[in-house]
Amino acid sequence: MALDVFIPKLGQTVEEVTLLEWQAQDGQTVSAGQEIVQVETDKTTFGVEATGDGVLHLGPYKAGDVVPVLTVVAVIGKAGDTFTALPVVPAGDAAPQAEPAPQVPATAQPQVPATAQPQVPATAQPQVPAVDGDAERVFISPIARRMAREHGLDVHKLVPTGRGGQRVVAADVEKYLSHSVPVAAPRVAAPAPLPPAPTYPAQAVRQSVPMSGIRKVIAEHMAQSAHTTAPVTLFMELDATNLVRLRSTLKARFQEEWGFAPGYNEILAKAVAVALAQFPYMNARLNGDQIEYLQSVNVGIAVDTGRGLLVPVLRSADQKSIAELGKELRDLAGRTRQGQALPDELDGGTFTITNLGMYEVDGFTPVINYPQTAILGVGQISKQVVPVDGQVQIRDCMVLSLVFDHRLVDGAPAARFLQYLKHLLQEPDILLALLR
Repeated sequence: MALDVFIPKLGQTVEEVTLLEWQAQDGQTVSAGQEIVQVETDKTTFGVEATGDGVLHLGPYKAGDVVPVLTVVAVIGKAGDTFTALPVVPAGDAAPQAEPAPQVPATAQPQVPATAQPQVPATAQPQVPAVDGDAERVFISPIARRMAREHGLDVHKLVPTGRGGQRVVAADVEKYLSHSVPVAAPRVAAPAPLPPAPTYPAQAVRQSVPMSGIRKVIAEHMAQSAHTTAPVTLFMELDATNLVRLRSTLKARFQEEWGFAPGYNEILAKAVAVALAQFPYMNARLNGDQIEYLQSVNVGIAVDTGRGLLVPVLRSADQKSIAELGKELRDLAGRTRQGQALPDELDGGTFTITNLGMYEVDGFTPVINYPQTAILGVGQISKQVVPVDGQVQIRDCMVLSLVFDHRLVDGAPAARFLQYLKHLLQEPDILLALLR
């Protein structure tokens, strides 16, 4: 019996993916767990693996195609099997412009041919995204649906142009809104034309690669942050001698019990989480004209991967011990580097830490992980000659750089937060209390 290879449902927010690159060819013999195709969400990229051993038969999908989750994109069977289309079943009482609902293979049939139409395993039975509460099904993209809700639009009045006139997309909502402006409304000056593309001097190009995949997502996210926020950076040096001593003590006492060597990042995550709980105005975001102070303290830790910088999130970090945070961080960071982290695990952060100390960086100004209020940059720990109680001593020192959005927080409150964090990290009694 042929096995379906389908796009898995990865988190509550992911409804469709873009196919990036097929890793196996049609007719190729594959084994269970082998990566078949690379796909991309708006957060990350991940690989879809073979569901069994056999000969791979690809569907009609190519790189660049956008497909719903749970779509069958290939089957694995015998050499003589094919990826063939099932008869299309009418979508019940769906509106005439609605696309047919995904067909689900019957479990009683010994052989289930694959289809060029989106298919799913019988146990999944997905629904094509539709606007909640519609009596008549209207197929609409997630972005268009959000725009319609924000403007209070009746989606049945929108004329779909996506997928051959079967799906409402963002451009359809924008078109409707543009035609709904009252005639008496003041005229808005046309935007200035975009500047012409820059011309570069003739130079030999060693290699040219497209800005695509996770690199493109990162570029768009960073540009949005830079163009939207009003960033200000505060630098503060702290005496990290007690921090270094605590980490060494934890490593000596608990490495065997915890199953890993305790590191600085989990200590930093705990300290930041405690500080955020103490200063909730730093655990916030700007939503339209509303500043939202967030209930959960979810600390993101920037992780360098071969595909770009990603930020797995430690949820409710203020409620967890350093041991719990360390174990969770290693699991998340490991799967993030391997491309196995779920989109939901890379979303929902309320504050981000990025540590470049291992690269001998003293201090830097990271870009705010929008829409968060702030991000903390952590530099290397280095030996410094400093005065202590009237005497010169050699101490371990570290520079913290807090970049915050001045639209939400002023300089003095941000400085108080950073000062409190400094005391957490350099006072031995407070550091020990963080273990709980």
